Amino acid sequence: MSDIIQLLPDAIANQIAAGEVVQRPASALKEMLENAVDAGATQIQVIVKEAGKTLIQIIDNGNGMSMTDARMCFERHATSKIRTTEDLFAIRTFGFRGEALASIAAVAQLEMKTRQASSELGTLIQIEGSEVKKQEPVSCPIGTSILVKNLFFNVPARRNFLKSNPVEMRHIVEEFQRVALAYPEIGFSLYQNDLELFKLVPGKLSQRIVGIFGKSYQGQLVACREETPHLNIHGYIGKPEASKKTRGEQFFFVNNRFIKNNYLHHAVANAYEGLMGADMQPFYVLFLDIDPSHIDINVHPTKTEIKFDDERTVYAVIRSAVKQALGAHHVVPSLDFSYDVNFTENWKKTPGQAEMLTREHIIPTDEGIQENQYKSFQTPMFKKQAVSGWEKLFEGQQKNPMISEREIPAEIPELEDILTLPSKANEDRFPFQESHATGNTFQVENSYVVAQLSSGLVIIEQQSAHERILFERYSKQLTQAAGASQQCLFPPHIQLSPADFALVMDMQEELSRLGFLIDPFGKDTLLIRGVPADIQVTNEKALFEGLLEQFKIFKSELSVDKRESLARAMAKRSSIKRGTKLDTAEMETIVGQLFACQNPNYGLSGNKTFIKIDLQQIHGFFNK
Repeated sequence: MSDIIQLLPDAIANQIAAGEVVQRPASALKEMLENAVDAGATQIQVIVKEAGKTLIQIIDNGNGMSMTDARMCFERHATSKIRTTEDLFAIRTFGFRGEALASIAAVAQLEMKTRQASSELGTLIQIEGSEVKKQEPVSCPIGTSILVKNLFFNVPARRNFLKSNPVEMRHIVEEFQRVALAYPEIGFSLYQNDLELFKLVPGKLSQRIVGIFGKSYQGQLVACREETPHLNIHGYIGKPEASKKTRGEQFFFVNNRFIKNNYLHHAVANAYEGLMGADMQPFYVLFLDIDPSHIDINVHPTKTEIKFDDERTVYAVIRSAVKQALGAHHVVPSLDFSYDVNFTENWKKTPGQAEMLTREHIIPTDEGIQENQYKSFQTPMFKKQAVSGWEKLFEGQQKNPMISEREIPAEIPELEDILTLPSKANEDRFPFQESHATGNTFQVENSYVVAQLSSGLVIIEQQSAHERILFERYSKQLTQAAGASQQCLFPPHIQLSPADFALVMDMQEELSRLGFLIDPFGKDTLLIRGVPADIQVTNEKALFEGLLEQFKIFKSELSVDKRESLARAMAKRSSIKRGTKLDTAEMETIVGQLFACQNPNYGLSGNKTFIKIDLQQIHGFFNK
């Protein structure tokens, strides 16, 4: 019997490796950005076209490569980082396995220009599908420029699995943000189809966070720092009131390498316990500096997952550091970063200010009452003064020039009516108000609609019922006919993050079917010209922001398509909430529209929308 085991050709082996390393354009961008950082670049420029499907170009001013290294970097497992086994556990750079460029070159048309500072000429290399087409000297600036064109041109099946351009662009932006956050001292820029998305100048971490996520984060950052013999932690966390329901703005960096770790995320969330809702997600950018010998980063092809030799200790230190930062913030909330959070101690140290503070705590009892001394505030150490001599408070009012004589009546007429203060004891014992009892429907606790049927009663939970009504209406609009829109008299503009902006552009057709009229208005900014006509809107901007946030929640929690997630989000944001008072016509409309739905029994969360009580059940309550 002949032998059947053979070695794979290099081209096929590279394509198999590319299946692990290069999953989408964002994966190729990540590997090349990390190589540029390892090369010591201080300025990195990224240019993409068609969300990276047509072109990804990385230009850096790093060290560059010699002609031999430029050729060797495309060989599999060729690296400058590893020499011995011990080097695997002392890695502080990004790339080390020598798979990235070889894998990218196996599934794309690649061109690289590189030059060292000591060389007059650089090197040009062109590769298509692991095959070197050209290698020659070329004149180019110091550093490296890599063009990746037509990704997966020779693997059409893989190219068909790529998502739409806005979705792929969102992944590219996420990878760009992670590397830019890890190295705030490096300048980064990102261009999409000749449009500048980011222009990040070198600076501090706080400036980099504001540059990426927007100026709204400037007042939401709380510094977090902890130093222990085991590891050091530094970075920023967000204030509890700035938390969101969607994940995505949580960043852990271990030795400047971005990682994903649900266990460590739980440590941060646990530190926020009691400060925000259980379904809210805090913002944080935390850097962990630890000895490389205590971690193993070679456990995942993309190196976003690592192992700790003592994960419990890391958990405890992160939780303690975040709680300490939150505690310092909540003792005295600082309105301005330039102020000292311990400003009360500084007041006590200044004699003049301390005396002024003491005078404000004293209630005057002498006859010489000043005009502005009737105010006081009580502190925990304040003791109430004796109430004797209260008549003196009314002396001297006629002498006060600020009070005219005509404002003081000669005599106070007797009150004919008795003033009754509102109290629970004065309320009617029956919960059904007379205004709600007219007709066949009435409302209980402004949350439940009770309707009379020929065979009994039906009790409807108004919020769940209205969500079901709106969900089926919006689902029909998204698949069949577009809904009507009402124009905004003063169209508001809303600024989004680049990832959210790309997401909205991907949903523009569906949003127009719902009744939203939106137009791009500059960089990452939208102009809302119209909203759905069947919604009572007081704040168009808040409605759209809430819709986008709710859509991202459903997109991450539910495995449903884009249209259903959008219909769910729209119904959730625009439905009548519990505690809303309805008139008879509105209640009857909800009852009629609910039972006209295809599935009136259950709401969007799976809960019941109504319960029915038969007459036989009612009779049974009394005939026992």
